[in-house]
Parts: sequence; C-alpha cells; structure tokens
Amino acid sequence: MSYLIGVLKGDGIGPEIVNSSMRILKTALSQFNEPFVEFVECPIGAEAIHSHQFPVPASTIAALKKCHGWILGPHDSASYPDLLKERRNPSGELRHTFDLFANIRPSQSLPGVKSVASGVDLVIFRENTEGFYPDRNMYQGTGEWMITPDVAISTGVFTKKAITRIAHAAFQRAVERRGKVTIVHKANVIKLGSGLFLRTCQEVAKAYPQVEVEDIHIDAMAAHLVRRAGDFDVIVTENMFGDILSDLAGELVGSLGMAPSLNCNENQAMAQAAHGSAPDIAGQNIANPMGMILSTVMLCNWLHVKYQDERLKQTASLIEHTLGETLKKNLKTKDLGGNETTTQFTEAFIQTMNEVSIKGR
Repeated sequence: MSYLIGVLKGDGIGPEIVNSSMRILKTALSQFNEPFVEFVECPIGAEAIHSHQFPVPASTIAALKKCHGWILGPHDSASYPDLLKERRNPSGELRHTFDLFANIRPSQSLPGVKSVASGVDLVIFRENTEGFYPDRNMYQGTGEWMITPDVAISTGVFTKKAITRIAHAAFQRAVERRGKVTIVHKANVIKLGSGLFLRTCQEVAKAYPQVEVEDIHIDAMAAHLVRRAGDFDVIVTENMFGDILSDLAGELVGSLGMAPSLNCNENQAMAQAAHGSAPDIAGQNIANPMGMILSTVMLCNWLHVKYQDERLKQTASLIEHTLGETLKKNLKTKDLGGNETTTQFTEAFIQTMNEVSIKGR
C-alpha cells in the first residue's frame, strides 16, 4: 500500500520546522527499497491568503480529502487581515471540517533535556470539537456575540456524543499504557456542561474495568501537574482545559518547542506541534523542530495502527531512537540551552540517523 501525506508549512517558524521534519522523515523512509509515501504540498495561512485570498482555500480542503494524513505547521492568524480574523483560524478550520475530534498531546521526559519535572510520561486526550472554544461549536458563525460594546457572550457546548468518543479514545490508550485515566473537569461550578463531561466519562469507564479512574478539578490539576506530573498516565478533558494543561506539561518536561500533538478521527490524522508560530523568531533559524518531528512520529504510528503497515512503525521507531541518540550528544537548540541552529540540529539528526541505520544492519 502507498500513502498520500499532505504538507502545509504554515506561518512564522512553520516553514523552518516543517522543512526540518520533512527532511528527517524522507531520510527515514529512504531505508526502504521502494518508495511508498507521496507528499502533496498545499497552501495555507499567509501563503494561501496571498495566492487564494483565503487562509484555507477550497483547493487545499479538496487535496486533503484524498490524503491519509497531513503535517501542519503553526499559523499566525493574529497577523491576517481584520476580515479574516473573524473566522476560524487554519487549524481550527481543519479540525472542524474533518471532524478531527481527538487532540492527543503526550509529554515525556527526555534524556539530556533539563526540565522542571522528571520521570514524566503522560498523554492528554483533548476533546477537539466543542467545549469552551466557541469557534469549534457552530455550523456557521464564531459562537460569540457583542450584545453591547461592553457585553460579550461566548458559548460553551458539551454533547454526550462528543464526550463519549473522546472518552473511549482515552480509555483505549490507557489499556495499552499503564491503565490509569484522570478525568479533568470543573463540575463543582459548571454543573451542567462540565457535569455532563464528568458523568459521561464515568459511564464510559464502566466498559474498561481494568483501568483505574480518578477525577480532578482543572484548577487543582494544574497544581498537581507541577508537583507530581510523573504520577499521571492518560488525562482526558475538554477543549480549553486540554489546551492549557498540555502547554503546561510541555514546559514541565523542558520546552513547549518539543511538545508534539496529533489531531485525528477514525480515518484521517493531522500532525501539528502544540506550540504557536513564534513570529518573533521566524526566519532566524533558531526554532526548535522537535515538536514537529515528534508530531510526525505520532502520524507514522497512527498510520501503522490503522493500516497495520510495519514500514510505518519502523520509520517512527527510527526517528524516535535517533532523537534520543542526538540528545545524548548534547546537540540542542537555543530554547533547550544548546547552541545549534534549526539547520544544524537537522543536519546532526540526519547524520546520527545514518549512523544508527548502519549499526542496525
């Protein structure tokens, strides 16, 4: 079987980190005699506004519908023309259009990386289509209204269907990992919406009696992560809470620049680093590509599970192993206390991958 992978470079540091990840992925794929992955470049963000007058053009959507998955660079929607700022940002538009309901964000302690917390190996399952992000909740419109110049209303939406499917995804992963799920909510105050989230997750838990379950309020969870992040396995929560907690968890293990994520449904997946476009350092060749590289690893692993293709598992394993070996050489970008540029880190990574491949033969 062969695969179509979309490539969307995005804004800010997006082209730099996506190019790095693509070079590494293509090197890993070169271990196989026959090519089986084809890449399809699609415009998005500022590039698409320039060429198509819209950040997510119809041609990009049409191309992605034919892809098994895609790699998305970060966007800088704050810099778009005012009229376009009122619409969903590019990643939100893709998540909404393709119903990518699960945003999976792991955080793990890595060798050679100075961090606030140690011994961390957790994964956050963030419901991706509703909750307290109003732009995800509407068929049309943003889900926010200005009643007067001094009064704003933002909607939060919770449905049993959406909660049920993210809960199943989280519990299924817990069965494969260490068998523990933490439900994060605020049902003591947001009694209906967050209450429905908690109750529905607890109902789903009954189908997984082998999994240990606890629930923690979002404010307490932020404190628990700082104090004892290593105690958690799988965390399931709504959209905004998951976004905030995953940024915190990324910084706790070293840097948000190394935080990966995957957005998926049952049929397609989108690799997207958890961080933003960092326009303040764009073009300086100092961005950390690790989050994008590890997101690409997640995409390969997701494709392996869906299609049972060992080549994809081997590709992901080679990249992941090489990352560990590269960090052991103390080769790191500026945000991790190193001196390597984005290009130098990428070159060192590829050289290390070639060394690892030779040893493995």
